[in-house]
Amino acid sequence: MPRVLRTYRLGRVEYEDGLALMRLAADAVRAGTPAATDFLFLLEHPPVLTLGRSAGREHIVAAPAWLEKQGFEIHETDRGGDVTYHGPGQIVGYPVLDLNGRKDVRRYVGALEEAMIRTCADFGVEAGRHPEHRGCWVGRRKIGAIGVHLSRWITSHGFAFNARTDLAHFQVIVPCGIADPRLGVTSLEAELAARGRATPEQAEIENRLAAHLADVLELARADAGPDLRTISVVPVRPDGRVLLLRRSVERGGFWQQVTGRIEPGEAPEQAARRELREETGADLPVVSLGYRHAFGLDPSVNRVRPGALVVVEEVAFAARVPDGFEPRLSGEHTEHAWATGEEAAAQLRFPGLRRAVRLALSARR
Repeated sequence: MPRVLRTYRLGRVEYEDGLALMRLAADAVRAGTPAATDFLFLLEHPPVLTLGRSAGREHIVAAPAWLEKQGFEIHETDRGGDVTYHGPGQIVGYPVLDLNGRKDVRRYVGALEEAMIRTCADFGVEAGRHPEHRGCWVGRRKIGAIGVHLSRWITSHGFAFNARTDLAHFQVIVPCGIADPRLGVTSLEAELAARGRATPEQAEIENRLAAHLADVLELARADAGPDLRTISVVPVRPDGRVLLLRRSVERGGFWQQVTGRIEPGEAPEQAARRELREETGADLPVVSLGYRHAFGLDPSVNRVRPGALVVVEEVAFAARVPDGFEPRLSGEHTEHAWATGEEAAAQLRFPGLRRAVRLALSARR
């Protein structure tokens, strides 16, 4: 029986959460929970520059102040390769696989390339390999990058395929450290537009990538959805301070805004309003922040399947609370605080909660 490639299509994932998700998946693969199962996470990051083990900071050509103003993050990683860009419209693939039965790094990297090459062919774009540089190339233009890490033959990181990527964002770096002016970057959208054709939906492209990767690696593919759906709510006072709640020690002991599960049959907005009322006593309307993201449930709060990987999809909301409002805490929390945006960013442990606070404060301006 072949190993199973459990495939998640996650949409937006904060870069830090992506790193944590790979670590949790690697633990699950090593422990065999579930047995004979590998993972593939297909996702999209916010604008981020990542530096591989051989990266040089000089390959980031934009000024740090400009990058910060534009919302770019910079992260050092343990993958191979130089500097690369991730952002909206790019499909990032993180395969977390056990290669102990097939210890061949070159073959594995070739499989990642082959999956992207075949995907391009599915949509009428002839792609191939470059004689000097890894990845997937359309002539002299790179459409897919590769950077992998292996620990005891368990893989992490993987590939980045430019579907509808804003190619102008690559101008802030020397992509993958390749300074040759004869080489460039491209996207499936750009290549199809040059051929007078429309770009397929992201889900269709993801489906082809997953199918081809499973085929090349001789794995049985099984699609998976989020294991848990949750909401977060940022209560905001007129003075711009946000309400933070401290979880009880047995629930992790960390600070957060209002969070909770979406119950069967509930819409996210209904769940958000219910959780706001249950955790603070405020029966108020909630406003969507247009932010839906995914992450791996932290083991310290995993009561869904302790010891196993649990993938969460969360939708963020805000609520306007009046001056003088003081919350009535439920048994889940031990104290509360009203914090500025900077104070909240320093207190909040998880990147998705920090982004929700930034969005809530931006929306009130």
